[in-house]
Amino acid sequence: MAAASSISRETLTAFLLRLADDHLVLGHRLSEWCGHAPMLEEDLAMPNMALDLIGQARSLYQYAGEVEGKGRDEDQLAYMRREREYVNCLMAERQNGDFAHTMLRQFYFAAFMQPLWQAMMTSTDERLAGIAAKAEKEVAYHIRHAGEWVVRLGDGTEESTRRMKAAVEALAPYVNELFESDEVSRAVAEAGIAPDPTTLRPAFDAIVGPVFAEAGLEWVETPYGQTGGRQGRHGEALGFLLAELQYMQRTYPGMTW
Repeated sequence: MAAASSISRETLTAFLLRLADDHLVLGHRLSEWCGHAPMLEEDLAMPNMALDLIGQARSLYQYAGEVEGKGRDEDQLAYMRREREYVNCLMAERQNGDFAHTMLRQFYFAAFMQPLWQAMMTSTDERLAGIAAKAEKEVAYHIRHAGEWVVRLGDGTEESTRRMKAAVEALAPYVNELFESDEVSRAVAEAGIAPDPTTLRPAFDAIVGPVFAEAGLEWVETPYGQTGGRQGRHGEALGFLLAELQYMQRTYPGMTW
């Protein structure tokens, strides 16, 4: 294990699964747009972003399996766990809704991940530093692409503006969960592996703020945010997503292409 010796295998595995689950679940959500996007360019762009996320998930699951040391590989971690064993943020599992909702969700997640990947490029864990160096380049494109759509829709027609404002309101309760900290995240931060999520909010705001200003959007404050994803407490949407995602492996265990 290349990480600092001050952190346990269990803690590092828990952290890796959080990141991997975020990327797998959101990647699957984006892939649902394939063949249904509003224009051909997006029918190519959205699956490509999904492939970026799923590729990052694969790297993280592979590493998690090695650190865990229980013989589980990336497929077993991705496809053979129960719903309550997934620890993705709730924002990632939300149903796609309309195009505005999907683009804003992607923009928020990328704006959170970019400073995290940038910080992890100097991680004390060499394996994670390598994953971060590749992922940071990919997430920069996600920010640019999704951010342009936030502006285009927010400052567009009356209908597109209405839909983007509705997306801001719908996603507002899910933003703060991204920055929650607990024993796992604090231990990882103390070991120099990854930053504490609470420290990433200023960088997130610095990315989102100018885009919202250009789009004519206002931030929506919500007194009671949604939380629980990191503890395995999810909405019913994740159960339906996993039923589709896991069907082949559960029906034909060990199946490969």
